[in-house]
Amino acid sequence: MPLLNQGELRALLERELPGALDPTRPVNRYGNVEATHQLEVEDQASDTMGDTSPPPATGDAAAERQADVVDKEEPSVPPLSQDDAVVRAERLPDVAAFLRDRLGYDYLSRVTAVDYPAYGLIEVVYHFYRIEGGPGQIVRVRVPRDNAVIPSITPMWPGANLEERVCYDLFGVHFPGHPYHKRIYMWDEFEGHPMRKDFEKIGDSYYHFKWKGEGGEE
Repeated sequence: MPLLNQGELRALLERELPGALDPTRPVNRYGNVEATHQLEVEDQASDTMGDTSPPPATGDAAAERQADVVDKEEPSVPPLSQDDAVVRAERLPDVAAFLRDRLGYDYLSRVTAVDYPAYGLIEVVYHFYRIEGGPGQIVRVRVPRDNAVIPSITPMWPGANLEERVCYDLFGVHFPGHPYHKRIYMWDEFEGHPMRKDFEKIGDSYYHFKWKGEGGEE
């Protein structure tokens, strides 16, 4: 089987698995999500062109400038640094099976999550490789933070077992179909998911939990 280059998986999924890709994707005038940062740099340079000695920005001014850039340029979904495949949550098992059975990607290296509270999304990232070597493929799934549900691929990829439990425990992503859908780091009485960016804490100390029976509560 030929190795796929970065971005080729998207075209292949569009052809072989219609409807598997998430149609929501940021676009800018370059037609390439990798250029989002470059676009911001060029716009900032254009705004300051002709100023021979601009005053140094204070912390407040820099924050205001960044807010202006976000309001003007930021897409409705997080931009991608690479042309990875973003698939619908309900089609992830189909895509995983396609990668393994049709394309020979027989090693699931890791499953990670990223929280995007500004967009109301959590992104779960799956890294697939071939045991014989070669470049890997990245598949992303984006789900709402208030309804973070992705079908488990543990029944077909046993190596996803602990990885999905980590994403559930720390980020609050639910994986229906997982054979043992339990916390893996935090104890059962722990409330919340501490890797979410809006998880409450004081300094470096997390406090957003209660022991059962605390304050007379059961």
